[in-house]
Amino acid sequence: MMYFSDKDFRKEDFITSVLDTGEYENCHFYHCDFSNQSFSDCKFIDCVFSNCNLSLVNFTNTALQNVQFIDSKLSGIQFDTCNPFALSVSFKKCIIQHATFFQSKLSKTLFEQSDLTGTDFTAADLTAANFDQCNLAQVIFERTILDQANLTTAYHFLIDPVANSLKKTRFSIDGLPGLLSQYNIVIE
Repeated sequence: MMYFSDKDFRKEDFITSVLDTGEYENCHFYHCDFSNQSFSDCKFIDCVFSNCNLSLVNFTNTALQNVQFIDSKLSGIQFDTCNPFALSVSFKKCIIQHATFFQSKLSKTLFEQSDLTGTDFTAADLTAANFDQCNLAQVIFERTILDQANLTTAYHFLIDPVANSLKKTRFSIDGLPGLLSQYNIVIE
């Protein structure tokens, strides 16, 4: 298993070459295309992926510890297959469409200015997560723990207060339709 530390990867096309299986610590990936590749059994610690395409990347048993995704595309990723030990990620200005976080523990995770259309958070723990200016259209919240989460600037969400835990969850007054739609109430 290879070990990489403090290395920058710039404009690399991993469609034709494969990322070495190994441990990456404090590495930065800029403008790299990883689409349809496998990160299985890799470990990323304190890494940043900026302006990268990670669509349909296989994350089976991948460790993500304090990993930032910025301006990146992460469509169709099954984050629930990641190594759950110390899973810690943040997303800023990302496209995370149709991803899966089934039963993932994502306490205090920051989702900022990101499009999460069609993403599945079934049975995930999102305690104190922050969805700052995020599009949550068609996102699945079912048996999800959203206690103390901040959704004051999130939009297009539908959350059933009966099917999810919402203790001290923060919403704006504009978010009320997303909480009450299942009751067929007209809000004006």
